[in-house]
Amino acid sequence: MGDAPKKSHIRDYLKGWIPYRIKRYRLYVIITILALVLPFVKINGNHFFLLNFDHKQLHFLFIRFDMQELYLMPFLLMLLFLGVFFMTTLGGRVWCGWACPQTIFRVIYRDLFETKLLGLRKRVNNKQQEPDWSRPQNKAKEIVAILLWSILALIAAANFTWYFVPPEDFFKYIQSPAEHPVLFWFWLGIALFLIADMVWLKENFCIYICPYSRVQSVMYDDDTIMAIYDVHRGGHIYDHEGQDAKKLVSDRKSLLAKEPEAECTVCESCVKVCPTHIDIRQGMQLECINCLECVDACTKVMGALGKPSLVRWSSPKEVEKREGPTRYIRPITMAYAGALFIVAIALFITGVKKEHMLLNINKTAQLYRFTRDGKIVNDYTFLFQNTDSKDHTFYFEIVDNPKIKIIRPVRPFKLQARKKIKKIVQLEAVEPLAKNIRKDTPIPVVVKAYATDDPDKIHIERKTVFVYPRWDIVQKRVKTE
Repeated sequence: MGDAPKKSHIRDYLKGWIPYRIKRYRLYVIITILALVLPFVKINGNHFFLLNFDHKQLHFLFIRFDMQELYLMPFLLMLLFLGVFFMTTLGGRVWCGWACPQTIFRVIYRDLFETKLLGLRKRVNNKQQEPDWSRPQNKAKEIVAILLWSILALIAAANFTWYFVPPEDFFKYIQSPAEHPVLFWFWLGIALFLIADMVWLKENFCIYICPYSRVQSVMYDDDTIMAIYDVHRGGHIYDHEGQDAKKLVSDRKSLLAKEPEAECTVCESCVKVCPTHIDIRQGMQLECINCLECVDACTKVMGALGKPSLVRWSSPKEVEKREGPTRYIRPITMAYAGALFIVAIALFITGVKKEHMLLNINKTAQLYRFTRDGKIVNDYTFLFQNTDSKDHTFYFEIVDNPKIKIIRPVRPFKLQARKKIKKIVQLEAVEPLAKNIRKDTPIPVVVKAYATDDPDKIHIERKTVFVYPRWDIVQKRVKTE
């Protein structure tokens, strides 16, 4: 009769509990579907994100930008780095445990293939025990696991490539690899790396290679949330934090001898389940990826005793220092959030102002020339590009100097969508522009190019110069004529 209330209390405590591992798996599925589907989604022929080196274009949020419009890239890079800093300051290495492809791929290879499908590993919640490789059947199973992962690695490598070469081009190009060797070997090289990474590097990539773990520690403060062992309740398993900490106890009896009120059962469940092979009771370590597997393991063990987990997803301020609840809104997070907001607004404004046509003006090597009737002409090469999704008819005009007129081309010209055209343009001075007898005079000119069928929306202005010769040369030419 005395045990009934306790069992009821345990059931109530664990009722409705969803392990962080299950929540992570659900997020992994969402991320995987999005990553695979987004390259195929197009609006008006534009992708969500595509940095296309083949056609020298950037697609962002279903808007296409040509190479001359890559002024957006600094904003995108700033968003990326500020987002990483903000996320790390707030939630530690939450990216690593919850969204990083390395972690997702290792879960697929280790937990799905090796453990669930092939039984190479006995349990998902014991990642420290390696398979017995002396058994031939285990070696055969590992070969099967590698083959299965190789198929997924080719898909994952192709998926990564689709953000640089759109799928519609990718599948066409790989049918003739000899004609597109760079693409073929790029795709194959990424796949081979993923195979080596998952099979041989494993979590060593996170521990020794990934630079993020080395950068993250300088972004932490006492309010950064992470997986933390509550030493006040659980007891001191190590003498201090860090890699050089010395283990004080190895079983519950020796722990209770030192700290009679300690609640840790010394079951090592939190240690066995850790994918990066650390002991969370040792304190904050660079190898921790915030996967919260240790929190799940301790919740299950302590929940069976009717107690809350000794390992919590919280902040040092709340768990270790007992100084009150975690402050999610604080100066550093507000600063990063404000910077993100400013950059996002700047990116939006810049993107909205996208030009639907591009124009580069290059003056020819000949500064000026005289026509047969004594008129002064400057020659230019105009490179037009219609970046809109529709065909348009273009022309241009001089907007700031009525003494200069366009004599070639004499009529508007049609340009198809996404196409370029080179035009030879001639400007003529209809009146004297300067009377400098010492040197030629460059006259600033503003050229307005526009689509004659939609001039209000599609128009741009470019600056150039009209070189007017020395006045004595002009006078001599007039007298000669």
